Amino acid sequence: MSVAQIGRWKALAATISAVLVGLTLPTVAATPASATTTAYDSTYYKNAIGKTGTSLKSSLHTIITPQTKLSYSAVWEALKVTDQDPNNSGNVILLYGGQSRSKSLNGGDVGDWNREHVWAQSHGSFGTSAGPGTDLHHLRPEDVQVNSTRGNKDFDNGGSAVSGAPGSYTDSNSFEPRNAVKGDVARMILYMAVRYEGDDAWADLEPNDAVTNGSVPYHGRLSVLKQWNEQDPPSAFEERRNQVIYDTYQKNRNPFIDHPEWVEAIW
Repeated sequence: MSVAQIGRWKALAATISAVLVGLTLPTVAATPASATTTAYDSTYYKNAIGKTGTSLKSSLHTIITPQTKLSYSAVWEALKVTDQDPNNSGNVILLYGGQSRSKSLNGGDVGDWNREHVWAQSHGSFGTSAGPGTDLHHLRPEDVQVNSTRGNKDFDNGGSAVSGAPGSYTDSNSFEPRNAVKGDVARMILYMAVRYEGDDAWADLEPNDAVTNGSVPYHGRLSVLKQWNEQDPPSAFEERRNQVIYDTYQKNRNPFIDHPEWVEAIW
């Protein structure tokens, strides 16, 4: 290339640079969960498709309310199936700790796993009676001591590390699960808020943005749960669990596992 040509290219580059000065490149923002489609949209969910807000919430409540109710004792055996370790059929996966533990170690002693109510029993005072107290869509295996640490706390970010549950944190009034199940927790809480609307023998369960709910039928913190739903999309483990509950036990589904974008559409 001649000296003259090199000069012309430098001049052109300078002109382009001058034009670009002051231009701001577009930023990439986080987006809500994208719309999904499932094999159930034309059947199970057909009356909910296309709706938003209270209309969607009402339609989903009608869809998921018919269910087979289990006894609390039957939950033991059901959890051994719904939460089976995909790499070891003799074990279950613990929710907050993530450990794989023998199915036979269910009970109330140190080293055992028991039945964790993700929507705390006291938030609405439903106990362990058939209905919300035995609904598999919010019951998961957990280490006895970790379960005790969680207690009936609302969900939020922050706190001190939880012994026995790596990646989980807690403070005086809230609990933060490990990253891999943050979305699971959010979708379980919001399932309960849609399924139990106070039109049966149980309280109207609703999410709110508090972490001091105690025995009232509310669970928080909604703003954080919505973030967790976006941060941790449904996993294959969670999707399988939803299918097993539908096929084998309750005959109803958690719609937020099938359509995580419905969280934002409602709340």
